[in-house]
Amino acid sequence: MQRIAFKMQLNKGQKAEYKKRHDEIWPELKRFLKDSGVSEFSIFFDEETNILFAFQTVTGEDGSQDLGETEIVKKWWKFMSDIMEVNEDNSPVTVSLEEIFYLD
Repeated sequence: MQRIAFKMQLNKGQKAEYKKRHDEIWPELKRFLKDSGVSEFSIFFDEETNILFAFQTVTGEDGSQDLGETEIVKKWWKFMSDIMEVNEDNSPVTVSLEEIFYLD
């Protein structure tokens, strides 16, 4: 198991919509993430900067951001692309964060 953290940029004024979409996450996407080894997936929001902080535990080397070759993930990224900063392929612009401390 490894812990992965990264940040993303939400467009201004989109917090409620972002939360709504995640509250209604597609069951097939949720199942795919779990089947791909992603667990303990949390996303936090910083009101001052509109930055999203994501944390997940994964088995293997890849986290959710590495699953973009699948149709369900591509569909989700396109669905989310109007409310956050994205790359040309609609994947969220992410900045990986280095773990400095962990208390088990």
